[in-house]
Amino acid sequence: MTATPERPALDEATLAFAEKVFDAARQGDAARLALWLDNGLPPDLRNAQGDSLLMLASYHGHAEAARLLLARGADAGLVNGRGQTPLAGAAFKGDVDMVRLLLDGGAAVDGPSPDGRTPLMFAALFNHPAVVELLLSRGANPRAADQQGNTALGCALAMKADAAAALLRSAGAEIF
Repeated sequence: MTATPERPALDEATLAFAEKVFDAARQGDAARLALWLDNGLPPDLRNAQGDSLLMLASYHGHAEAARLLLARGADAGLVNGRGQTPLAGAAFKGDVDMVRLLLDGGAAVDGPSPDGRTPLMFAALFNHPAVVELLLSRGANPRAADQQGNTALGCALAMKADAAAALLRSAGAEIF
């Protein structure tokens, strides 16, 4: 058995810089992110919660920053500490343009969270029909079920998300 080497404690300047980097992602400051990426910042840098720069930029709706991070090699499917993907966050928020950007950047259309919920389920649950339609057009499985057996249609019906439910029914979705 090999001992894990101890990591040195980070000094105040390093911690302050890290906070600036994550704030830049949250605020969509693509110019600062580009400068730091050009100088060796890893595009998949993550904070203590496991949120990547792409997760923060995409969740807060900053397409330019997300596009930059994807172009510099950020992993569109990298999960955070809660097992959530940037695509699930964008679907939850109903940001159809961000969903499209992440899918174009390599995000798995059916990439599930730890409980098995897919981005389609999040979009259905919160009645985001444009996102539901986009995910279905990109191959999302309308029959996928989470660990409790809930499907996207079941999520939509539970929340009275009529527009999402209608789209899912037309795509052949079922309730198990």
